[in-house]
Amino acid sequence: MIDLRSDTVTRPSEVMRTAMANADVGDDVYGDDPTVNRLQSATAERLGKEAAVFLPSGTQSNLVALLTHCQRGDEYIVGHDAHTYKYEGGGAAALGGIQPQPVAFVDNGEVSLEEAANAVKVDDSHFARTKLLCLENTQHGRVQSLEYMQRAKALADQHGLSLHLDGARMGNAAVALGVSLEAVAKPFDSVSLCLSKGLGAPVGSVLVGDKDFIKEATRWRKVTGGGMRQAGVLAAAGLIAIDDGFKRLGEDHERALALEQGLNGINGVSVRKGWTQTNMVWLNFDEGIGDAFTQHCQQQGVLLSATTYGARLVTHLDLNDDDIAETIQVFRDYFK
Repeated sequence: MIDLRSDTVTRPSEVMRTAMANADVGDDVYGDDPTVNRLQSATAERLGKEAAVFLPSGTQSNLVALLTHCQRGDEYIVGHDAHTYKYEGGGAAALGGIQPQPVAFVDNGEVSLEEAANAVKVDDSHFARTKLLCLENTQHGRVQSLEYMQRAKALADQHGLSLHLDGARMGNAAVALGVSLEAVAKPFDSVSLCLSKGLGAPVGSVLVGDKDFIKEATRWRKVTGGGMRQAGVLAAAGLIAIDDGFKRLGEDHERALALEQGLNGINGVSVRKGWTQTNMVWLNFDEGIGDAFTQHCQQQGVLLSATTYGARLVTHLDLNDDDIAETIQVFRDYFK
C-alpha cells in the first residue's frame, strides 16, 4: 500500500532494528540507561539547550511541557487549530487544570501576535494567570520564519511569558529554511521534537530546555506515566533518526512538490496555494466526495484520509518516486 495518511506511518529501517536489538540499556527511571542518556545529550546539544528528557510520545511531551510551565488555574495562549489545543484530548485542562486561550491563525500559519498580546490577562483575581505562549513549526506543513519566532519571543518577554514550541516537525522547518535545528529552537524556553514522524523512529519525542526545567519535566514525565525502564531499545532508533533521518527530509519535500504539480489541473481537485512548503499537500474537492474517494483509493492501493471536501497527503521516507506517480494516476482516473 502507498500510505499518504501521515508521516507517522514510517517503519524503522534495518539499521535502526539492528541498533535497537544491540542497544546498551539500563533503568532509565534511575537515569541508568546509557543509550537514553546519549539521546538526551545529543538532542540537547543539537537544539542548543542545556538538557533534555526522552518521552514516549509528542502528546505527552507537550503535556509535560505545559505542566512544567504552568500551575492549576494558569493559562496558555495557543493557535485555535494548534496540536496542543485541538488534537491532544484537552490534556492540559483535564490533567493539569490549565486553561487554553485560543487565538486565530493567520493565512500563513502564524499565530496572530496582535491577538496573542490582547489575550494576555491583567493581574486580577477574576482571571486565569497567563503564563505561556505556545507555537508550532511547521503548522500544517507551513514553515514559520526565524524573524516571526523572534517577534514572538519579544512579545513573550514583554509580558513575562514563557515560550514553548511544539516542534513535532521542526526538522522539516529547519530543512526548508536552510538552517540548523538550533536556529529554530533558539527563541524558545522549551521545545518538543518528535522522532517518530519524518525522522523515522518508531517511537518517541524529546523535550529540551534548561537544566531546572528538565529536572521538573522529568518529574512530570513520571507522574503522567512516561517513566520507561530499559528504554534504550527505543532511544537507539532515536539516535539514528536525529542524524540520518534529518539529513534526508529534503527528499520528502521534493516528492510533495512533485505530487502537487501532478495534481494541478485535475478537474474537481484544487491544491491549496502556498501550503506545500514541506512534506504536506493540502487539497480541496469541488464536491463532497471524501468517504467515497477514500474507499476508491484504498481499492487502488493508496491509503489517505479525505474529509468531505478535502484531504491532506503526507510524504515520508517509505515512499518513492514511483509511488508519487501512481498516486497521481489514481487521482486522474477517479476525477476524469
